[in-house]
Amino acid sequence: MKNKKPSAPRCAALVGPYLSGKTSLLESILARTGAVTRKGTIKEGNTVGDSAAEARARQMSTEPNVATTEYLGDTWTFIDCPGFVELIQDTYNALMVVDAAVVVCEPEPQKSLIVAPLLKFLDDHGIPHIIFINKMDTENANLRETFSALQDLSNRPLVLRELPIRDGEAVTGFIDLASERAFRWKGSDGSELIQVPETVVDDEQTARTEMLESLADFDDDLLEKLLEDAVPSAGEIYSGLAKDLQEDHIVPVFFGSAENMYGITRLLKALRHEAPEPTVTADRLGIETDGEPCARVFKTVHAAHTGKLSLVRVLRGEISDGVTLNGERVSGVNHMLGQKLEKQSTAGIGEVVALGRLDGVTTGDLLSPSGNVEAVEWPAPLKPLFSLAVHAKERADEVKLSGALSRLVDEDPSLSFNHDEDAGGLLLWGLGEMQLNIALDRVKNRYNIDILADQPRVPYKETIRGSVSQHARHKKQSGGHGEFGDVHLDIKPLPRGSGFAFDSVITGGVVPKQYIPAVETGAKEYMHRGPLGFPVVDVAVTLTDGQFHSVDSSDMAFRKAGAMAMREGMPKCSPVLLEPIFEVKIALPSEFTSRIQRLVSGRRGQILGFGPKEDWKGWDEVSVMLPQAEMHGLIIELRSATLGVGTFEWKFDHLQELSGKIADDIVAQHAKAE
Repeated sequence: MKNKKPSAPRCAALVGPYLSGKTSLLESILARTGAVTRKGTIKEGNTVGDSAAEARARQMSTEPNVATTEYLGDTWTFIDCPGFVELIQDTYNALMVVDAAVVVCEPEPQKSLIVAPLLKFLDDHGIPHIIFINKMDTENANLRETFSALQDLSNRPLVLRELPIRDGEAVTGFIDLASERAFRWKGSDGSELIQVPETVVDDEQTARTEMLESLADFDDDLLEKLLEDAVPSAGEIYSGLAKDLQEDHIVPVFFGSAENMYGITRLLKALRHEAPEPTVTADRLGIETDGEPCARVFKTVHAAHTGKLSLVRVLRGEISDGVTLNGERVSGVNHMLGQKLEKQSTAGIGEVVALGRLDGVTTGDLLSPSGNVEAVEWPAPLKPLFSLAVHAKERADEVKLSGALSRLVDEDPSLSFNHDEDAGGLLLWGLGEMQLNIALDRVKNRYNIDILADQPRVPYKETIRGSVSQHARHKKQSGGHGEFGDVHLDIKPLPRGSGFAFDSVITGGVVPKQYIPAVETGAKEYMHRGPLGFPVVDVAVTLTDGQFHSVDSSDMAFRKAGAMAMREGMPKCSPVLLEPIFEVKIALPSEFTSRIQRLVSGRRGQILGFGPKEDWKGWDEVSVMLPQAEMHGLIIELRSATLGVGTFEWKFDHLQELSGKIADDIVAQHAKAE
């Protein structure tokens, strides 16, 4: 293994929950490999990643940080992915191009559930991954219980690769279960070889046997040896570990302390010897070995000093500066170390580079000279869960705001925006309040646009319960031709969802045919704002009678007469407020399902039923009907009740009558706002 030939450039993603220590792990890796001369810290604000103003202000990763380095002759690119749940779209995108992932978590079993969505994504997409239990030098770090809790979440068997050595309550080193050698941590100096302590010999043998039995599940020769009590060679064990990781059969588990650089060398060695080659990854992604060069875009960045950058992983062949990909000419090929770009002329298979000026290219695109390379389908963006009504503080910036938001959506496909006048104008959608606040800060910091954000208005409607026959005459006399239109309208309610219907039963030409469409136009114009102040739906209007004047009648006169009849008749029809009701499917771990009743009832919702969530071990799906007025902030409360992992899908279902004090308050507030 020491004589292993250099591999093609490989790539690993560092993923895990917020505060698990991924950025510290990246800093330790870069320091250990010599990519930086001094290890940065989040507290001091001098890390390679997280250099954006939004990240510095929050002391957290707000976008992927890419860094390329070398270790023992191999080129590695590490992608430190955001851990905050609302920024997980960037994490999922990065995972779709890497050779392996390192899942970073804390040694607290009660927090293990937080990584469940990540492990599910990795399992679903067959992405090889290692678990690194960080902060093992902290008091009360519990490896065994954390390992057990993580195993309950994984569809793949977890394989413990190390056993901790303790000095009292503190973990001071480890035993490598494959080589059966013991090491004491020495911080930035790595570790030193020591004798296996007598106190852990029995535990080491038990753990090693469990590791070999896990490998034997995928290796008949090894199974036969174990049954015969034969001792497999170290080479056989390492070969089996590498094969099983590369084929995504097992999940190796290591531990250490990123902050103090404990366990970093062991992790790097495991990646070097066991992570798949780029050709294996390309095959997993459905890309054949032979063919034209191709690369996949996993992140788009709009930077003030460089313009648009497309971060790609080269999956076949070689891409050079100036080449045409998908009909666009590449302007710059750059290696990355955080925000630092290093220009190069070409990038070969396995490399992660930033390509400049591909204006028509978006995240998820598969780039090639022909634009016709096929691969596995890119996952659809996550669906929005939270929105804000936004507008520029200065009216002159409104056009700039739309352009800035378009660039943000280009960078993060889980963001979207649309115009909805009923809801307050321009709506910005995302996965939560924090994500949207970060997005608005980016607009301010990059484009110098001050933005005001409010809770979106609920698009209430109104309808009628009763019917009326209403006569209206519009008569206006001035110099020259006057205006005259006389109509009789029957106004009545329609079944929910019918919309607006207009009919005419005029006989004898009391209203000439050419004026009847004008009456309908007038009635429709009124429907924009009914007696309660909201758009009117589900109403039928029938023109039954009328009069006209041979000189003064006109389209305009009958349009005004139609609107007048509606304005005078609608208040007599028992108008009622309608609120939109959404069908919501809440997904959450089963242990939290009992909390949903209180959450839903507190938001005027109704639980329709619940059951196991399909293809999610230990999760439930709860079906709920919930007023749209109660949807704002639902995801915040749900995450608070479920360690941050609960989520939901929603769609409009129907309009429902709303009366009583709630309806009266809504009507009064609406009238006051106008």
